[in-house]
Amino acid sequence: MGKGQGSKDDPDGAMVLKRQVGLVGGIALLVGTIIGSGIFISPKGVLRSTESLGMSLVIWMVCGVLAMLASLCYAELGTIIPKSGGEYAYLGEAFGPIPAYLFSWTYAIVLKPSSLAAITLTFGTYFSQLFVSGSCSAPTYLIKMWAVLAILLIAFINSYSVKWATRVQVVFTAAKVLALVIIIFVGFIRICQGYTEHLDPSISFEGSSTRIFAYGIAFYQGLWAYDSWNQLNFVTEELVNPKRYGCPKGWVQSSNLFVSDKKFSTYRLAFVSAREGHMMEILSMVHIKRFTPFPSIVFTSFIAILMLLPNDFDTLVNYFSFAAWLFYGATFTALLVLRYKYPNIERPIKVPIVIPIFVLLASVYLVIAPIIDKPELDFLYAVIFILAGLLLYYPFVHKKLSFKCNKTFTYFLQKLMRVVPSAKPIS
Repeated sequence: MGKGQGSKDDPDGAMVLKRQVGLVGGIALLVGTIIGSGIFISPKGVLRSTESLGMSLVIWMVCGVLAMLASLCYAELGTIIPKSGGEYAYLGEAFGPIPAYLFSWTYAIVLKPSSLAAITLTFGTYFSQLFVSGSCSAPTYLIKMWAVLAILLIAFINSYSVKWATRVQVVFTAAKVLALVIIIFVGFIRICQGYTEHLDPSISFEGSSTRIFAYGIAFYQGLWAYDSWNQLNFVTEELVNPKRYGCPKGWVQSSNLFVSDKKFSTYRLAFVSAREGHMMEILSMVHIKRFTPFPSIVFTSFIAILMLLPNDFDTLVNYFSFAAWLFYGATFTALLVLRYKYPNIERPIKVPIVIPIFVLLASVYLVIAPIIDKPELDFLYAVIFILAGLLLYYPFVHKKLSFKCNKTFTYFLQKLMRVVPSAKPIS
């Protein structure tokens, strides 16, 4: 069996993912995430909660600062724990297997696929308009058809080659940056033409909401557009030189992305958690020629397609954000715990202690504010679903309960997909 560049076989015949994501690809993965569909959908949600244009802009600015500070914390975590899986790896190292399992259960089964579903629905909505006339809205079936095709196309690219995926990211990131430059340029032209009424604070802040906890939902909507500033941490094992992203002269970016970028990192969560024994064994395997987590890609894409059935964007974003910031807060706490547990470990990047404390407090606010302002059953359902993972953890993970047909089924899928077990990275 040929070995790809940057990969090696395990003594037991297992394989590892290839380190093919270089500095440009890593930056594209991050920058591409922030310039995505969220920025075209979230503004109305932010405005609805803040009730003024001026306060909406303040929320957007604070969201950007918060995402940047959070990404700095993740840069430190990614260089001291060089494992893929993001929060899964850090929670496991700091608190043990149960919090890590609950994270992987929540994200791999629901939140990441549903996030992809929302993004592809957005793509389907805009792309479908090319096929309808005038001001008519595209039919739902057409929107979802294009969303499904987008998921399948990007799944194929990510399955076929990591290099293909990163090249697509670079191209689309460059295109989106160019589009933003054009939009900003047009905005300045409009200002020069005299359209400056909304620059007057007495007008732009008029009617701003006075309910402090109401801004929690506004932050959810804004941070949705910034979400995925942590995506590079999900593919740490595929970075050519992980420490390069964390050194003082290196690049530390935050962001969110186009469909292909987000799926690139999303697929890796199911792969890593399966490798740790927290999901089906087949999901931890790697294609023998492509060195990609093919079963994990198929699994995640299938769930994402199922998630296309409902399409309530606001409910999806609020549900996602509540659970996400619950785990983000736990991860910032993990950073503080690891500072205490391993004070002498090499840290290519080390953020001032005030930063993880600040983002941890922000996480607490983001979790409790929407509940205080407007209690809804959605938040209770989110907590119940997270804890429901314990019902599966005890028998199947802790006690390692297995049925006789499991090995036969796994072997069948292994031959069908042409995949082999993957080796754990050496920390």
